[in-house]
Amino acid sequence: MLSIEKLHLSNLEALEAESIHIIREVAAEFERPVMLYSVGKDSSVMVRLAQKAFYPGKIPFPLLHVDTGMKFPEMYEFRDSFCREIGADLRVYRHEQAIAEGVDPWKLGTVRCCAILKTQALLNALAEGGYDAAFGGARRDEEKSRAKERVYSFRDQFGQWDPRNQRPELWNLYNGRIRKGESIRVFPLSNWTELDVWMYIYVENIPVVPMYFAKERPMVVRDGRLIPVYEGTKLEPGEEPQMVMCRFRTLGCHPCTGAVRSSAKTVPEIIEEMMVARHSERITRLIDHDQDSSMEQKKREGYF
Repeated sequence: MLSIEKLHLSNLEALEAESIHIIREVAAEFERPVMLYSVGKDSSVMVRLAQKAFYPGKIPFPLLHVDTGMKFPEMYEFRDSFCREIGADLRVYRHEQAIAEGVDPWKLGTVRCCAILKTQALLNALAEGGYDAAFGGARRDEEKSRAKERVYSFRDQFGQWDPRNQRPELWNLYNGRIRKGESIRVFPLSNWTELDVWMYIYVENIPVVPMYFAKERPMVVRDGRLIPVYEGTKLEPGEEPQMVMCRFRTLGCHPCTGAVRSSAKTVPEIIEEMMVARHSERITRLIDHDQDSSMEQKKREGYF
């Protein structure tokens, strides 16, 4: 007699299945999709999901890294080695004119610098590539403006997001219809949490940038945040670098990304930290706190 066992997906398996479904839908529905690769943990998970979605074939769309020229050296090393190892079609875009003119957060402030080197650079890269859909690794638990964004986030012909012009997504049905010049930003990890991401990294043994793991690093304390000291870092009067046992929960440009005090040197130890964490990792990103509703304003202008 045949025995029929009830199939039950774990939380991670359900999230994985949902994300793979979204990635496959986009690949089938859009003409020129692209996956934004920021080199962070969420991007690494998203790339693994794309690999599994089309295995044993290759990922059928390119990875795009918008490079500000101010990422951590460890991020560049990891980006190149990781993409080479998996055989990804990596495309790097830099706003060369702005970089040559010396645009940086010390001269212009984080708001203006981010608008030029990130938002405008992203819009330029998407326009030049003719991409009609772009995957991003944002999650709803990160920040309040991202919490209200759809999986398929409609953008107008200027790449801008209008939170009042959002399409309903009932029963996991996504409306990808767009006119010429419009596009969709797609967020396969929308329903994941930071803990889910680290659990998946552990289960799948996904490589990540070593900066996520704790070790002693040169830091200064600025406005209550641990700011890393690298070559070219401009110190404010009275600041003295000190060695601090810390790690990074999120990665971005080195002048605008803070660390957290931590002793977690392995993925299981990070998971233990996440189980008791009470604040989003975005609390360490200076660009999220440079003005009221900072992230929402950036997204309205075209940022992810």
